[in-house]
Amino acid sequence: MTEADGVEVDLVELSIKQSDALTILLTGRDEHNFADLIKRIVHSKNLPFDMICLKPQAGPNNERFRSTMMYKQAILEDLVHTYKDADEIRIYEDRPKHTKGFRDFFESFNANLHSPAAQIPRKPIIAEVIQVADQVKTLDPVVETSEVQSMINNHNSQTKTGRNLEIKRTVFYTGYMVAPMDTAKLLTLVKPHPTMPETDVKFLANNILITFGPAQSALLNKIGGIGHKQTWQVTGFASLDSKVWAARVSPIPPISIHHTENHVPFVLLAHHKTARSGDANRIQNWQPVSADKQYVFQTTVGEKVQLRVEPETEGESEYDSLFDRKNLKRRHSPSSGLQQSQRSGPGNDENRRSNVGNGPRGGNQNRGRGGGGGRGGGNSSSRGGRGGGPGRGGSGNNRGRAGGQRGAYKSLDDVGSGGGRYNAQRGEPNYDDYVPGGDNYNAAFPALGSGGLPYGK
Repeated sequence: MTEADGVEVDLVELSIKQSDALTILLTGRDEHNFADLIKRIVHSKNLPFDMICLKPQAGPNNERFRSTMMYKQAILEDLVHTYKDADEIRIYEDRPKHTKGFRDFFESFNANLHSPAAQIPRKPIIAEVIQVADQVKTLDPVVETSEVQSMINNHNSQTKTGRNLEIKRTVFYTGYMVAPMDTAKLLTLVKPHPTMPETDVKFLANNILITFGPAQSALLNKIGGIGHKQTWQVTGFASLDSKVWAARVSPIPPISIHHTENHVPFVLLAHHKTARSGDANRIQNWQPVSADKQYVFQTTVGEKVQLRVEPETEGESEYDSLFDRKNLKRRHSPSSGLQQSQRSGPGNDENRRSNVGNGPRGGNQNRGRGGGGGRGGGNSSSRGGRGGGPGRGGSGNNRGRAGGQRGAYKSLDDVGSGGGRYNAQRGEPNYDDYVPGGDNYNAAFPALGSGGLPYGK
């Protein structure tokens, strides 16, 4: 059984009670870093697995497993040959790619048993691989931030280099954040062409841009500060080339002091995956909307924020720390921009600055120049307050209404494309502690129903 959790706990308990069944927790987490944690998780659920298998530093012949799937298949092959009288094996897996991998593996395994070259005699085994629903779980943002801060404190107390780490905030943009219920209402204005697959459209409708990056204090003070409530009314609608949809809005009351770096205040509702959100600034002709579509909604001044861990920088001001300096060089590449996606009500979120330098930004009443800047990439969360901790906007799964593209599943099992090694360009950590000549997983399999320690211990 792989990655038992949630409803699967009941199945584990039933399997453990079955005297002729071997119950196994098989995970791609590496043994060195995760053995203690996984044992504590299992003990907290009171699940005495017969075996708990974690990925070792090296295989029995000191070989390196190039992928989690190869490691798991090696374990499973040893299992079914060790318990050669077992009639069936049942695997629960939440990753579709691994589900298919297991099914293909056992189909090939059984076929090879009939081959004259088969080295170990065994009857074919009935293999059933059950696809478990993938349920993404996240910590409360405050709890998550607190846990990370605790780890940083432990690191700083043990470091000998004298350069401590700290949590910093990257502010991608400041905007009037739209509540999820109003997002759903605004999205009713979007009518893609009937032949256009909905999966090709990114549904947004979650903010009215104030400025890219963090707003300077003078601008924030002018518009009421973080957390300020501002009411708006939809006054127009436009579609650009049937690929970008936006709703023009006006503040209520009309004399409200507001600010936007767009040429007029508008909510980007959606755009085709081949278009950019910045294309909405090319819209010139706004069509009036009927009275029943002149929605009135309230927004909250907030920021799109990502927390990051970096070394402390001597002399760095709080404002300067809001920019991810190491990624600034990427700001001018053609593919750069704010490409965060999150779950914000029923829509995703993507904001990118475009047509900078195509003329003055003026023309909007009550604007007042604000201090934008600090573009970047990465998943992030939107929030209504200025303090630490990401908001519940989501974790970048790209699960917008009707399926904006979902990000490829990445777990700690398979980090990076270099076989688990650290990828400095992508900022990906290494969870694979493979060391040539390191510990092997030569361990005897337990007898059926005997209980046991983690595989390799």
